[in-house]
Formats: sequence, C-alpha cells, structure tokens
Amino acid sequence: MTEESPALYVVPTPLGNLADITPRAVDTLRAVDWVACEDTRHSAPLLKRFGGSARLMAAHEHNEEAAAQQVIARLNEGESVALVCDAGTPAISDPGARLVARVRAAGHRVVPLPGPCAAVTALSASGLAEPRFLFYGFPPAKAQQRENALRELSGLPHALVFYEAPHRIMETVAALLAVFGPERTLVLARELTKLFETIHVCPLGEAPDWLAADANRQRGEFVLIVSGAPPTPPDDAEGERVLKLLLDEGLPVKQAARLAHAITGAAKKTMYEMALRRRG
Repeated sequence: MTEESPALYVVPTPLGNLADITPRAVDTLRAVDWVACEDTRHSAPLLKRFGGSARLMAAHEHNEEAAAQQVIARLNEGESVALVCDAGTPAISDPGARLVARVRAAGHRVVPLPGPCAAVTALSASGLAEPRFLFYGFPPAKAQQRENALRELSGLPHALVFYEAPHRIMETVAALLAVFGPERTLVLARELTKLFETIHVCPLGEAPDWLAADANRQRGEFVLIVSGAPPTPPDDAEGERVLKLLLDEGLPVKQAARLAHAITGAAKKTMYEMALRRRG
C-alpha cells in the first residue's frame, strides 16, 4: 500500500485456509483506516488475526449503494478503505461491483490485489482441456429460469463454471444433466482449501448417484465445471447440396468432392462417393 492518495483497495481473502492470504493483503489490511466487508462478524476475527486495527463498515448486497456513499465520504476525508467479502475476491459473484463503480466515478483510485478465487482454483485442478472458459456464477434459483439459462449455454464449446450452494446442489446437477446430457464431463469441487476439500470428476450421468451415495458430499460451497459442447459433426446434407452445384457446373468428380469438403467440412471420402454416384 502506498501513501500517494486515498484509495479503495479490493482485497481477496482466503477461501478457507488462512495461509493462502498474501503478504500484500495482510499489509493492506493493517494499513487502511476502514474495511468495508460483507459481514462484519465474519471479517472482524480475520482482521484481528492479522493485526489490523481498521474500523469496519458493512457493504453487502442489500446496502451496496449506501455503503458506496459511505466509502466515498471516507475517501473524501483522506482515509483509505479496503473492500473484502466473506471469502475469495470481492465482486466475483459477491457484492462489490457497484461499490467499485461508484468509487471510480467519484474520481478515486481503485487498487485491485490478486488473490484467492474459487472459480480459478477449481479450474486449475479440473483437468479439462478447453482453451477457454465461461464463468457464470450462481444459476437462477427457480427451475424454469435455470433451465432457460442452461439451454442458452448448452451449445458453447467452452468449459462452463458455476457456483452453487449446498441446499440446491442436487436440483442443479439434475438440471445440468437434463440440459447437457449424460456424456459431458462434470467437475464437482467442494470446500476448496478446507479440511474436507473434495474434487470429483465424472460423466454428468453419474453425478446424481455420486452425490446421493453420501450426504456429506452435498455439504459445503460448490464450484461446478461442465466440459464444453463437442464439435458439431459436418452436415452431409449441406455437403451434398454444394457438391451438386459444383457438378452441375461441370467440375470433375475429384475437384468437386475436394471443394465440397473444403467448403462444408463434410468428409472428403463421402463427397467423392456421392459425386461418383451422381455421375453414374
């Protein structure tokens, strides 16, 4: 932390294992005048453990606008504020984004610190090879809204990352299975960095039984990662349509088959056999 000017410091805190806090985060929590936190009862012991003496203010989803004005007032007075959530990085499926936006709009510095994030932690241990991922956060709680949201994602080739609470884990996994089918891979990561951390990888079709086999597997906060949609197989009907146009233009069989394959992705051998049949 520098003394250049008042600033809002966005400070990640451990998911569970307190050893995961960074030295920079500790230094910042010790140096700021205020800590804006999701739950003061949760953050007070953390602050005390690391020797911080900042005053606490509540900044949660129900008071975020009012908390933002309070933070801006403190910054206007020349004081610095750290923003934390109960675990992980603020504003990632947690309160904080609106507060950060208001502080920035008021002309104050926002300084982000790197640190723990459950989504990234789970991805690193998933073993999924997709080069891209989409972080969704918590799916809708209502069944129809959840199904609609999942259907919009079902064709994407990216790994899909969700958060879920224990009391909805069974119904959410059932919804994933219904929309995505049994073959896609599901990673269930629960209680990350904590005593009962579990990372289980299985086909989606096996996940409900795995969860039901032991009630303890349904406990804790979850990160769910679904493998991306498999590539859509080439459409032979489209290949045949293009092939016919090429043959009607008088192209030789081999050339027409090669071009139909290049244009549509249909199998070259299939296009060649179709071309032979068409030419008799």
